[in-house]
Amino acid sequence: MGVKQLYTPVDNVWKGISQIDGLAPLLLRLYLAPVMIQAGWNKIQGFDGVVEWFGNSEWGLGLPFPLLLASLAIAAEFIGGILLIPGILVRWVSIPLMVTMLVAAFSVHWPNGWLAIADPNSWLASEQVAESAQKLAIAKEILQEHGNYEWLSSSGSFVVLNNGIEFAITYFVMLLSLFFTGGGRYTSVDYWVHRSVMKSQN
Repeated sequence: MGVKQLYTPVDNVWKGISQIDGLAPLLLRLYLAPVMIQAGWNKIQGFDGVVEWFGNSEWGLGLPFPLLLASLAIAAEFIGGILLIPGILVRWVSIPLMVTMLVAAFSVHWPNGWLAIADPNSWLASEQVAESAQKLAIAKEILQEHGNYEWLSSSGSFVVLNNGIEFAITYFVMLLSLFFTGGGRYTSVDYWVHRSVMKSQN
């Protein structure tokens, strides 16, 4: 049996699976949409503080035109997140969202390293993360001695938020994938609009 005879059945399987390849970008969109919408909504709720944080060079980002940039960031996240759900203008929406994620990663989270949640056992743990283990252990001891620890931990374990670039970069990679794939075959408004336009031109 030759290589072609071995490969053909496998290739036919992949061709069959490719008919539902729109499922992958659909899942990316549905995962990202609530994250972006919530981030935008949080900024809307605290708009004045966000503008001040964007512009303040002492304890904030120190960016020029903070009112404009804050408004653009909010629009990208809130409106962009909404458009991701039905898959409208996905490639266009992904661009400002990627920029927002990169700004967040390198201007806010970069000093904290990679990890979002401090895990001293991770090979990606920085010195800051390694030191968090002792602090968390002491905090737990204090709560166990002076508080209702069982009730306090009933909703989940206590952790140290390291606030590294992990989440922002993960979202960036997901958005980059959507930039190249688009909203997805059969699963996005973009696909059906494109298909309709192509048919009308024939």
